[in-house]
Amino acid sequence: MEITDNLNQDIIDAPEWFKKAISEKSTDGNIESPHGNISYTRWDANEKNDSLIIFIHGTGAHKNWWDPIAPQFKDVANVIAVDLPGMGNSAFRDEYSIKDFGNCIISVIEKENSKRQFNKISIIGHSLGGQVAAYVASERKELIQELIMIDTFIRPPDYNPDDHKGGPLRKIKYYDDKLTILNRFRLMPSQECSNDWFLRYIAEYSIKQTSEGWRWRFDDAMFNSLERLFGYKFSFKCPALFIHGEKSLLMSGNILTNIKETYADVMDFIEVPDAAHHVPLDKPLEIVDIIKERLFNGG
Repeated sequence: MEITDNLNQDIIDAPEWFKKAISEKSTDGNIESPHGNISYTRWDANEKNDSLIIFIHGTGAHKNWWDPIAPQFKDVANVIAVDLPGMGNSAFRDEYSIKDFGNCIISVIEKENSKRQFNKISIIGHSLGGQVAAYVASERKELIQELIMIDTFIRPPDYNPDDHKGGPLRKIKYYDDKLTILNRFRLMPSQECSNDWFLRYIAEYSIKQTSEGWRWRFDDAMFNSLERLFGYKFSFKCPALFIHGEKSLLMSGNILTNIKETYADVMDFIEVPDAAHHVPLDKPLEIVDIIKERLFNGG
């Protein structure tokens, strides 16, 4: 794809289902917090019902990654996608931790639940978002009825965090024009994705213009300061599903084997053929079908 600074022009050849989904009506929400406000988007179900699905993005991403996917569930549920702190339109914070991310998700659920009582709340997270989702399901067992993790790296028992120190994912730079930064957009971890219209769409919402120039929306200070869940074992009791890409580098070696050995008694597993780590981008409609079958058809 030849990228321009005009999103509509660049995605003109996208599938009709994609263009219809991103044009669906939604409502912006906000959680005010002294630590930094939380931004989220809500799509109301086509007909009134008591089901709620929460989508959580991965590291350095944002809620708009779910824009083409979330509306596919309006026939069966109300849907929310959240910007985690320091990403998307949520405010930067002085400190970052997965536990804090989880508490932010809980605050969004509780706010929406106070408006209408949901009897079935399902939480779905990709990559880092899967860890956040599993943390919420573990800490608030009475709140979550279904958990789905998508290609989430869960550390093996012998994992030593001291051996895996790293710097920021992408050090913030400023670019003179929108087109230059759009052409710099890359998936992390690196992978090919044939759905270039999907990549172009999420790139549009990954950047912002400031007085210093164009920059990525995320807080680069987060990546080498994020407090992980070292020594924490998920204890969720609700039905759980782990979806992983057949070609995912994050599931290489013994990682997937260790996850299955640790959680096989409480979790089901589905492999998505020809998908890498970013399964929702590689196989968006397949992901929708898997989730619907699991949550609403007794899969």
